Amino acid sequence: MAPEKELEIPIVGVDPLLLLGINDANLKVLMHHFNTSIIMRGTTVYVKGEATEVKQVENVLTEMVYTLEKKGSLDVQDVETLVNLEKSGQIQPREEGLDSVILFTKSDVIKPRTQGQQRYWKHTGENDIVFAIGPAGTGKTYLAVAIAVAAFKNREVAKIVLCRPAVEAGESLGFLPGDLKEKVDPYLTPLYDALYEMLPAEKLRTFMEQKIIEIVPLAYMRGRTLNNSFVILDEAQNTTTLQMKMFLTRLGVNSRAIITGDITQIDLPEHQESGLIQCQEILTDVDGIKFVYLTPRDVVRHRLVKDIIRAYENHASD
Repeated sequence: MAPEKELEIPIVGVDPLLLLGINDANLKVLMHHFNTSIIMRGTTVYVKGEATEVKQVENVLTEMVYTLEKKGSLDVQDVETLVNLEKSGQIQPREEGLDSVILFTKSDVIKPRTQGQQRYWKHTGENDIVFAIGPAGTGKTYLAVAIAVAAFKNREVAKIVLCRPAVEAGESLGFLPGDLKEKVDPYLTPLYDALYEMLPAEKLRTFMEQKIIEIVPLAYMRGRTLNNSFVILDEAQNTTTLQMKMFLTRLGVNSRAIITGDITQIDLPEHQESGLIQCQEILTDVDGIKFVYLTPRDVVRHRLVKDIIRAYENHASD
């Protein structure tokens, strides 16, 4: 019989009612996933049960407090995500504290949530060019933007440039209605979304007007040299070989780059090879360039996203 353990966990620095959720919804998530007794009295949580599960509950509660403290809110989906991360052994030790934080925003704290994301972040600090390759929901783009914004705030770079291939229009945007901005914005929306979460809207508008932060389609990177910049290429699986080479050779003095992509979602015509796939063969042994591979274990979106990815992988292998 597994040994039992009793634990008293004091809740400090946050409102216990916000921690528990409306009608104890957050607490009910914990009780659903763990076969332990979890009781809240005042500002103390009492946990009793099998020792391993008690430790898991403690880890999740610690992360819940930390998330609530930094984000200002905590909902059922947050708790579900934390439980899934803990059960898969992906939660980083809390002893790392603020050292694991990439960026503080007004309403949230951005940090690696999985071991794969931790490796990703670590390599961006050790290499000038990092390729992050993995499925949807693993935080490739979001973390890349956070890392770039943090570098900008820390005055490590003076400019941020984010780009994507507008592959659905074949990089030929003239047939779309509207002016240039209206033509390309639909392809760049995910980058705008990430930036608006990380910077005050007024500051972001000012930075963009001054070209300190640029969001551009890949086609418009040709001929440029980017010095003292942090450059991100998103959806890189949809670059051709020539486009990938063109992008990588834009890097100037004191500049860094992150290239993200999902090689299972290539939208190029069948006769064109993905520049992201080819560069894995060409650049693997180049010093200062690192390839990081994320997996479904690193998915931090809705819990079903991980299951969806695995279901498609299983179907493809049948």
